[in-house]
Amino acid sequence: MLLRLCLFLACMCMVVLAAEDFYKLLEIKKDASEREIKKSYRKLSKKYHPDKNPGDESAHDKFVAVAEAYEILVDEETRRIYDQYGHDGIEQHKRGGQRGGQHHDPFDLFSRFFGGSGHFGGHGGGQRQGPNMEVRVAVPLRDFYNGRKTEFTVEKQAICSACEGTGSADGHVESCTQCGGRGARIQRQQLAPGLFQQVQVACDKCAGKGKIIKKPCPICSGSRVVREPETHELHVEKGMPKGVRITYENEADESPDYVAGDLIVHLVETEPALGTADHERTDGTFFRRRGKDLFWREVLSLREAWMGDWTRNITHLDGRVIQLSRKRGEVVQPNTVEVLKDEGMPIWYQQLPEGTHDELFGDLHIEYVVVLPDQMDKPMEKDFWSTWEKWRKKNGLKLDKELGRPEGPIAMPSGHDEL
Repeated sequence: MLLRLCLFLACMCMVVLAAEDFYKLLEIKKDASEREIKKSYRKLSKKYHPDKNPGDESAHDKFVAVAEAYEILVDEETRRIYDQYGHDGIEQHKRGGQRGGQHHDPFDLFSRFFGGSGHFGGHGGGQRQGPNMEVRVAVPLRDFYNGRKTEFTVEKQAICSACEGTGSADGHVESCTQCGGRGARIQRQQLAPGLFQQVQVACDKCAGKGKIIKKPCPICSGSRVVREPETHELHVEKGMPKGVRITYENEADESPDYVAGDLIVHLVETEPALGTADHERTDGTFFRRRGKDLFWREVLSLREAWMGDWTRNITHLDGRVIQLSRKRGEVVQPNTVEVLKDEGMPIWYQQLPEGTHDELFGDLHIEYVVVLPDQMDKPMEKDFWSTWEKWRKKNGLKLDKELGRPEGPIAMPSGHDEL
């Protein structure tokens, strides 16, 4: 008796495990709604489509398996059988020749969802391709520096999953009897006595569609398409230039009448936002990018610029700390630019010199901006004039008796760069 009970429990466990297979394939929960099943199929069928994975047998097998899982779970009867009896129940249902258990061509199923012949552009037997779609995606400078896998969402026209692009609530679409399904009819017009011409006009009964839908789909109202958001994975590679174009084949607006065009993404740099919790904001200054180089503006007080003896830490875009410093007595002239080699942007692998396998970097340019105080306090004024006189006498600098300023030209720091 105990042995029979154990065998019964083992069989029940096998049924439960088998029943989870199709749900795992579609990456959905067991209580997923019909809409969630269709949404998951749309995503996974595009991901594993053989045209997007040429030569990858595992992707082809996954594409076929996803189609089979969808056909079983989207039908109420076969889903109930699968949940209760697993794969064995589905096989018996198929052998019985019952509705909903028959195997269909996965490419036919794909074409019902996305239009065309079940293949992506270039494989559709000359079928018309729809217009391309272009969007701008803003990416932080930090991601251009480090590289990152992220996501973005676009709103696009998609074939209605509720009616699978038929526009009909019950799937029944009739050919228009007035135009014979052509969507247009020939109209005879009289130009003058005895002079007639024939013109082609859109059929007024079917509005030029050639088909009549008696029960329109409640989701798309018979239009066969809906507007909905779609999320895509975005791989930002290290050092990618601003404005680079990334093409997602056949991911533009969909229609039952044509193969979807391409979605073209233009990467732009996110504008820094003052006063927010922006990770790239440090002490009110920002990294800026020009080609392969980075630029940073460091603000010094008059005392720091004149006296030296200071240290500053800059947190780089990859989290490293770069130290800036001057010893006591080292003067920093306003607008001096210090260049730190190999601390700029990583150079994108597609722009590396041929035969180069190591990472290369541009430079980091530090411009020092000296901020003058509104007024000097007495101790600071005393220190300033004392230091000034020592430096002037040491360097033999003479002052103009009338104007009180140094005689002759004043040497400006080299390497000044307008940022």
